[in-house]
Amino acid sequence: MDLTVVSYAVYLVVSIALTIWVARTLSRNGRLFIADVLHGDERLADAVNHLLVVGFYLVNLGFVALYLRGGDDIASTAALFEELSAKLGVVLLVLGVLHLGNVWVLSKIRRRGIRDQETHPPVTPDAHLTAGPFAAPAKG
Repeated sequence: MDLTVVSYAVYLVVSIALTIWVARTLSRNGRLFIADVLHGDERLADAVNHLLVVGFYLVNLGFVALYLRGGDDIASTAALFEELSAKLGVVLLVLGVLHLGNVWVLSKIRRRGIRDQETHPPVTPDAHLTAGPFAAPAKG
């Protein structure tokens, strides 16, 4: 069998397996993070998580398919391993960049939500606090 075809087959199997493993890991472990970002709305967190996974699959599998075609024909076993390591290395980098991009966007959303919660006063401006450990002493 032609070594170029072997490299294509190995590249596709490993790339697709890595994509599935990373997507499942991100989905399973990212769900809690998304629920926190969305203030505990479990249904919305599940929907957003599912949409992120679908987008992850589309982008990464599309990249894997476009990156399948290599340069020259592979003539030796050493060249086969070199080609596979280069291609799989790029796929792993793309997976990592996509993951970091998702985490960065979600953390920005989470920080914005925390900041919005902190800017609201604990009572309305015309309300009065009852006497407590932090109340001003009464003047008399």
